[in-house]
Amino acid sequence: MRRVNLGDHALESLVARLREGRGIRGKRLIRKAARSLLTSAGTIRNGDDAAALPDPDGGYTLLAAEGMVPAFVEREPWFAGFCAVMTNVSDIAAMGGRPRAVVDVLLASDDEAQSDAVLQGLAAGASLFGVPVVGGHTGRSAAGASLAAAVLGKAQRLITSFDARPGEVVLACVDLRGQFRGDTNNFDAVSGRDPAAIRAQLELLPQLAEAGLVRAGKDISMAGLVGTLLMLIETSGCGARLDLGAVPAPEFPGPSPQRWLEAFPSFGFLLAVAPRDATEVAARFHALGVAAAPVAQLCEGHALELEHEGRRCAYWNLAREPLMGFAPESEDRHA
Repeated sequence: MRRVNLGDHALESLVARLREGRGIRGKRLIRKAARSLLTSAGTIRNGDDAAALPDPDGGYTLLAAEGMVPAFVEREPWFAGFCAVMTNVSDIAAMGGRPRAVVDVLLASDDEAQSDAVLQGLAAGASLFGVPVVGGHTGRSAAGASLAAAVLGKAQRLITSFDARPGEVVLACVDLRGQFRGDTNNFDAVSGRDPAAIRAQLELLPQLAEAGLVRAGKDISMAGLVGTLLMLIETSGCGARLDLGAVPAPEFPGPSPQRWLEAFPSFGFLLAVAPRDATEVAARFHALGVAAAPVAQLCEGHALELEHEGRRCAYWNLAREPLMGFAPESEDRHA
C-alpha cells in the first residue's frame, strides 16, 4: 500500500495551501448557519454527518441531506445524480447506520438530455447501494439545474463526531481502487463496481459500531482528509497530530500530496478507536480490499498539527480560530 510522500514539497507551504483550499473554506460557512439555526435543534446535536433522533423503541432514526453545486450538475449531470445518493448513503454509514430511503429535489433546466442524465445517475446510485428513491420534488428552473437529496436511515448504536477522545488513534479507511474524474478532486472508487461488494463495505460501519469497536468518526468530506480530521476534533473537543507519511494513497503514478489530501474519496472514513482495537478494525477493512491505517494520534488541547518524517507544522488552532462553531465549549452552540 502506497503512502503520501511529500517529495520536494515543503511541509510549511503545503500546510498553508491546505488551509486555503476550497473545501475547507466551504466548511467555514457552516458557522454562520450554526448561529442562525442551533436554537431550533432542541436536544439534537449539530455538527454530525446526520441528525440522530432517538427512537422510543431503541436505536436512532438518522436524517441527512446533500446539495449538489449547480456547476457540478451542469458539468457532470450523471455523476451529480449518482453522488446525490452516494454522499447521503456515506453519511448514514458514518453514523453507524443503514440507509432506508432517499428523496430528491430536482429543478431541471431546459436541457432535456441533462435532466435525463441526472435522473439516470440517481437511478444508478439507488440500484448500486440498494436504497430506493421514494419521492421528492421536481420542477423547472430558468437559471439552470439544481439538485439536492435527503436520506433516512436507522442505527442501533451510533458512531458520532462528538466522542473521539485523547489517547485514541484515528484510522483512515479508504478504498483506493479508483481514479479521479477529470481535473476535479472527486476520486471515484464506487461507480461501476459490484453492488454486493460496495454494500458489504458500507455494512462494515454499523457492524463495527454494534460490536463496540468504534464510537467516533466521520466520512471524508469535500474538506478532504485533513479538513475532516479538523472537523472531528472540533466537535469532540480535543487535539490531534496527523502523520502525513502514514496516509494511504493510490498507487503510482499517484496524485500530488495536496490533491490527495483534499480529495473527496467515494468511500473514505476517519474512525477514532482505542489503540487495542486498531489492528482488528483495520483488518476488517483489509478483508474487503479497503486500505486502513492509523494516521493520527488524538491528544489534549484544540490544535491540529501535521508531521512528516520528523518535521512538524501547526495547521490549525481551534481555540483561536473555530471552524464550524460546534466545539463543546463554543458559545456558538448556544447562540
